[in-house]
Amino acid sequence: MTATPSTTVANLRDLGGTPLAGGRSVRPGMVLRSGALDRLDLDADPAVAALGIRTVIDFRSDAERADHPDRLPTGARLLISDVLADKMHAGIGKMPPAAQLKDLMADPVVAEEHLGGGKAQVIFGEVYRSFVNSASAQSAYRLLLTEAADPQAGPLLFHCTAGKDRTGWGATVILSLLGADDGTLMDEYMSVNPAVKRAFAPMIEGFTAAGGDPEIALALIGVFPSYLETALEEVAARYGSMEKYVREGLGVPDDTVDALRGRLIA
Repeated sequence: MTATPSTTVANLRDLGGTPLAGGRSVRPGMVLRSGALDRLDLDADPAVAALGIRTVIDFRSDAERADHPDRLPTGARLLISDVLADKMHAGIGKMPPAAQLKDLMADPVVAEEHLGGGKAQVIFGEVYRSFVNSASAQSAYRLLLTEAADPQAGPLLFHCTAGKDRTGWGATVILSLLGADDGTLMDEYMSVNPAVKRAFAPMIEGFTAAGGDPEIALALIGVFPSYLETALEEVAARYGSMEKYVREGLGVPDDTVDALRGRLIA
């Protein structure tokens, strides 16, 4: 998978080119991932305009979408499926960090109280487990796989806010079904870190300048192997395999998975 040049969309990546079993790879230009599209400007961003995106899946919450509504590529349809709908609880300590970066980094004292001493990693573990076991997440990832398998839907772009956690799990599920090995899955998951850190650099700098702990900032902004491993362990514990998770947890039938493979494996 490779980063796609874009001046107005953060963390835009094409799943195409990812190596798969048997010397095969993912067909390029079919399924892409990114951060939010609130700054998309097709006139200033011909590389994105040239992708011909027909479907956009937005994994964000109502609040995120209200604050930063998507700007859609010309002719694209928007599908909304809030991965974290079942995970949103009152109280900052319960907020999913990936969805609440601005709130969590507004006050270093509050951040330290709720997220210091390894608490951020614990919260992210809970969030990643919810990607596997919550009804809202299962609905969102079922939609992703169903649309990605449909020849009428593509090229397809799926995204959240930063394009790293909710989007990262979606990419992991697709690539695993297509035959990527564990090392490739982890490499792709981790590869977003540079782009995400660039996108949120002003927020990180403001937080640390105000006395915030850089480790907390890193835990919120970046992705770590332990985060993805938590979700993969949840799949193994509950279902035994990715295929059973997709079939039984997400309710995606085998013929849809076959169509996904036929469409995306080059």
